[in-house]
Amino acid sequence: MDERQLRVLRELGESGSVTAAAEALRVTPSAISQQLRLLQRSVPVPLTERSGRRLVLTPAGQALAGAAIEVETALARARGTVGEFLGRPDGVVSVAAFHSAAAVFGPDLVRATSGPGSPTVALADEDVAQSEFPPLTREYDIVVGHRLDHTAPWPGTVSVTPLLHEPMDIALPTGHPLAARTRLTPGDVADQPWITVHDGFPLMATIEAIAAAAGRRLHLAHRVNEFAVVAEIVAAGGGIALMPRWTTRPHPQTTLRPLTGVHARRHIDALHRPERTARSAVRTVLRHLRTSAEAISSRDGTDEAAT
Repeated sequence: MDERQLRVLRELGESGSVTAAAEALRVTPSAISQQLRLLQRSVPVPLTERSGRRLVLTPAGQALAGAAIEVETALARARGTVGEFLGRPDGVVSVAAFHSAAAVFGPDLVRATSGPGSPTVALADEDVAQSEFPPLTREYDIVVGHRLDHTAPWPGTVSVTPLLHEPMDIALPTGHPLAARTRLTPGDVADQPWITVHDGFPLMATIEAIAAAAGRRLHLAHRVNEFAVVAEIVAAGGGIALMPRWTTRPHPQTTLRPLTGVHARRHIDALHRPERTARSAVRTVLRHLRTSAEAISSRDGTDEAAT
């Protein structure tokens, strides 16, 4: 038995005939009869009987029709509760982000949602391979992930809110001979020791593209995923590295130079399950992320927020 069948039974009892019930529910009499037959299959005693030319409720049917009122009342209350939950501007919104994105978006989200009536943001860091970001949307309302220009797009199982299209620059120790150049090519940097991420993480595809463009393998001296640590190793003279232009804090002893000859940009996107944005609070946090992304990309006088 389901809600529609119980509503039909209740309407039949109140209106007194199949025709009147059909008019009240704005369906055909045959649709009323079909719903009654389906309901009767789930109940071991007769619910209706003939009284002359009219179909009326049996005592069992009257009892079930009375219970239907309670069912509809409970369902209406449940719908109201869900609607209130979805429409509430506050409530907890869980946001996961990889480390460098968490460092720039996290503080902005905390500040933007600090007022009364705002969502409560629950932040988490998740530094995973590209393919592992979409599954995280099962655990979090919003997942901030990144992928390179030439890697596979996000799967259709998640909705995507673009945030940034961020350049990846070459980080050099201040005073390094290559720092005197305004731009660098794969040939310029191929013979340097490198500090790069572990295999499987998004930036490795660009490292491989640099090696292919230069026509030789790179010397991967250090494997470190955390950009703050990478910057310290670069500053100490341990090698060069690919560094995001906007989402890492500048280091006083490193210099960033643009790289030409390969695609050296990454997409930073907010991933979420489509149904999550039914909540007003989740939509509010997504708007804050977009506003934060626009501010981040404009700090060096450019406008590279994703569109």
